[in-house]
Amino acid sequence: MAPPKKLNVPLNRVEGDLEIRVEIEDGMVTDAWCSGTMFRGFERILVGRGALDGLVITPRICGICGTCHLTAASRALDMIADVTPPPNATRVRNVALMSEHIQSDVRQTFLMFAPDLANPAYEGCDLYPEIRRRYEPFKGETVLEVIRETKKVPEVIAILGGQWPHSSYMVPGGVVSLPTNGDITSCQFIIERYRRWYEKRILGCSLDRWRRIRTAADLDAWLEERDEHRQSDLGLLIRFSRTVGLTKIGRGHANFVSYGALDTPDERQPAKPGSDGFFIPAGFVRGGVPHPFDQQRIAEHVAHSWFEDYDGGRHPAAGETTPYATGDEGRKYSWAKAPRFDGLPAETGPLAEKIVEGDPLFTDLLEQAGPNAFLRQLARAVRPVSLIPQIITWLSEIDVNEPFYATPGEIAAGEGYGLTQAARGALGHWVRIVDGRIAHYQIITPTAWHASPRDSAGIRGPIEEALIGTPVRDADNPIELGHVIRSFDPCLVCTVHTVGRGQLFGRSTLDV
Repeated sequence: MAPPKKLNVPLNRVEGDLEIRVEIEDGMVTDAWCSGTMFRGFERILVGRGALDGLVITPRICGICGTCHLTAASRALDMIADVTPPPNATRVRNVALMSEHIQSDVRQTFLMFAPDLANPAYEGCDLYPEIRRRYEPFKGETVLEVIRETKKVPEVIAILGGQWPHSSYMVPGGVVSLPTNGDITSCQFIIERYRRWYEKRILGCSLDRWRRIRTAADLDAWLEERDEHRQSDLGLLIRFSRTVGLTKIGRGHANFVSYGALDTPDERQPAKPGSDGFFIPAGFVRGGVPHPFDQQRIAEHVAHSWFEDYDGGRHPAAGETTPYATGDEGRKYSWAKAPRFDGLPAETGPLAEKIVEGDPLFTDLLEQAGPNAFLRQLARAVRPVSLIPQIITWLSEIDVNEPFYATPGEIAAGEGYGLTQAARGALGHWVRIVDGRIAHYQIITPTAWHASPRDSAGIRGPIEEALIGTPVRDADNPIELGHVIRSFDPCLVCTVHTVGRGQLFGRSTLDV
């Protein structure tokens, strides 16, 4: 029997540098290693700085999702300062975060994921000419329209927060911006315009019509109901994904985690049952069974990461980020750590949010086919359906005559954490302040969950596990690997930063 073929696959369109090593036997992936090839060190940069410096520095971790880092940083300081932001501030924070989500979801789907569908490997498919016409990089009709329309959404954040990206208007106790009625009207106009475009171009139907889809059978009926549904970008994505088998690859561990996000500002917007006061509920689902979320059950492992070792996993409040990378120890292969919940790897993001929430459509699809590359992408593409109406509601409830800030207590010493859901999933900041300065800062990003290496028990991370069993028809064009990996929407710049790279195995690059 021939030995397994080893392949090293650097990927672009993953917001940073990601390298995947796989072993292929009989045309199928039998083992995988996910390597973040960059070290950034924000957690070390923050130590010794003033208590509020995280509000300025952490939004610069990422130029795409800086609002979620600002949200997490300000929530941690809210806890340390023992202050509750007034309802107006909560609404402003929520609207900004959701605006970042609805831009990212559409951009990732059609600028990052869909170009792989235009790969020459699919030239024999009947739908390929239409796929190429819409999703060819830099030329496709949908690609150009998505760039044009989505770039307007962050204007909401700029209006409410003064700038985007790298905003710093959230502070302990609320927000420092004081929007006028004119500002609110401008934000409403931007979101309503985006809603109309999203309904017409992406969905091919109204938000209300999509929300009536509650089962896999309903989804099939929706596709056949009107030509506008089938020919919409979502309809085309569904049909092509099924045709090329994206529903059959990328299973993974089938564990899902959500920290919960978007605090309910007051009694006018009651929380969903079991949501603990969040519009996006918190929870952990294993094998289809829901469990309560408790941040104390999170631990990070470094057994296979380029950091100084410690035994087992550590809660981030006690975590360490001490780089150690000689390149000679063999078993270490990534700058990403390995987060675990109750000792288990878990995926996060839009699909996890749907499963934790108990969304009937995605629960049904999951029961029928298990987690897969298509299902993750579908959850991401339709998340704006639930977020857009809530943005509009919370904008309408902002009262410019009410306060946007509550004076916090002194931030001289204390510990706190800020948890939220970024566009890519669960994001947490754990902070300790001593004598008015940051003594400890640990961040777990969504991509740290997804692109984690093996943990102390040798258990693969979510992307690694999802690659197992993936068929690879052409080792020189392993497009199937790209589908699985990009379905997790990895953002490596949030997780690691550069140190250099050497070729380990035979190399194949995915760049349509």
